Amino acid sequence: MARLLVVVPSETDPPARLGEWLRAAGLELDERRLGLGEQLPGSLEGFDGLLVLGGPQSSMDDEVTSPELVGVRHLLREAVDADLPTLAVCLGAQLLAQVGGGSTRVGVDGPEVGATLVAKRDAADRDPVFGPLPLSPDVVQWHHDEISRLPAGATLLASNPHYPHQAYRVGRHVYALQFHIETTPEMVRAWAESDPVGVAASPLDLETLCLRAAAAHDDLAEIWQPFAGRFADLVRARAGATA
Repeated sequence: MARLLVVVPSETDPPARLGEWLRAAGLELDERRLGLGEQLPGSLEGFDGLLVLGGPQSSMDDEVTSPELVGVRHLLREAVDADLPTLAVCLGAQLLAQVGGGSTRVGVDGPEVGATLVAKRDAADRDPVFGPLPLSPDVVQWHHDEISRLPAGATLLASNPHYPHQAYRVGRHVYALQFHIETTPEMVRAWAESDPVGVAASPLDLETLCLRAAAAHDDLAEIWQPFAGRFADLVRARAGATA
């Protein structure tokens, strides 16, 4: 069975439904929960793919502030160099931009939170993982920082008017999502209740924000579970090529 290393930088953002979809697609998930003190492997040897999730840490944290991110950056750099099938979500997408030679910063338009839409770019239509998505798929946003510059040679796959770098690909198999697809309504409520600054940046009050996000989750599953299956296809193909 193809093996996927799952890096969980914070217990606030477990793989949740995305993990369920990837297991249903035939992957073996090796979860490393950094918030619980679990250790990362020194390399990606023995893994056929990588998933890096989000968390309240900033991509701009130094080694003293967030020492757990040092190893995450190392693995993302290795994944880029090997063009290993990778999916980096929110904080993961920001760290990937950094290690690939791009940059991040505090979001110039403030936090982006709640259920919203992103728009596929033309290049996404030719992408095997993004291509079948609808033109404007539902997503959940929850970030204070932004990807200000993509890695050189990266392909922009999705944008929105608030922040342009919503999804991108490095090489052929390394994908990044600034937004979330893994959430449950309970996760979004927990984020809202712990982030008054983020909620204040929204035109919605906390309860309305959570209700709208909860209402979007069926559409999220309809759109993004097949996406997870297509990403799993890449991981399985990698496993077959190295068997």
